[in-house]
Amino acid sequence: MHKAGFVNIIGNPNVGKSTLMNALVGEHISIITHKAQTTRHRIMGIVNGDDFQIVYTDTPGIVNPHYKLHQQMMGFVGSALLDADLFLLVTEVGEQFKNRQILDAIIRSTTPIVLVINKIDLSNQHHVDQMIEQWQALIPRAVIIPASATEGFNIGKIFDNIISRLPEHPAYFPKDELTDRSMRFFVSEIVREKLLLNYQKEIPYSCEVVVESYQEGDEIDNISCVIYVERESQKAIIIGHQGKAIKKVGIEARHDIEAFTGKRCFLQLHIKVLKDWRNSDRALRSFGYIVDE
Repeated sequence: MHKAGFVNIIGNPNVGKSTLMNALVGEHISIITHKAQTTRHRIMGIVNGDDFQIVYTDTPGIVNPHYKLHQQMMGFVGSALLDADLFLLVTEVGEQFKNRQILDAIIRSTTPIVLVINKIDLSNQHHVDQMIEQWQALIPRAVIIPASATEGFNIGKIFDNIISRLPEHPAYFPKDELTDRSMRFFVSEIVREKLLLNYQKEIPYSCEVVVESYQEGDEIDNISCVIYVERESQKAIIIGHQGKAIKKVGIEARHDIEAFTGKRCFLQLHIKVLKDWRNSDRALRSFGYIVDE
């Protein structure tokens, strides 16, 4: 008997969805920062065994859309409600689910639910027990597991509960695949992660990273990326005094890219202005947020 299914991870921004997926997959698939709205796409991480295949999908955190970009991000969440074999609903102690419409859709569905109360290492047993009672009353059929993705606590229990609830099905992807995303995608995500970590306020959210060229070599890869911003003033901030800020981003990104690929790389970063790209259908389509049927 072989089990396989899509486990879609859903929750508010910054509750640790990406950290949890990386812990379950055993690889750094989704970028992780302390800031909300880090994940913009649906990102798959595939875990294989002799008799199972789990296709995890990390989704953007649920937000009230202020830009067309946000609308597309919430579209990814909406699609995750339709094709899940199991919902991995992630919350944390003391937080309320922000979108009741999405929560009600999950509750009404017949899809199995494993609800993870994450970051319990930052709370105490009394508050955790209160959260378990509240969620159990709201979703009686959910399996509720307190966990800490950063500390690795109860990751095995989450995995076991997922396996037990997967349907019988052949593998959806070849057993040697780790993700459905290309190396170019992960390079762009690594650079965007460094932007989120190194800049404040609106600056990193106004950035999009595109890999213009990726030339693989025997010993070193040559990679060229464009960082798109919305205004000239943002471009100046990204570059920094005497180019020191962008140089720091490049050094940090190159280090992580080399760790990810296992090879040396030569990384070039260029900054271009694309006005109001977060509200442009044309730009969002070129960046892969809008896919024409």
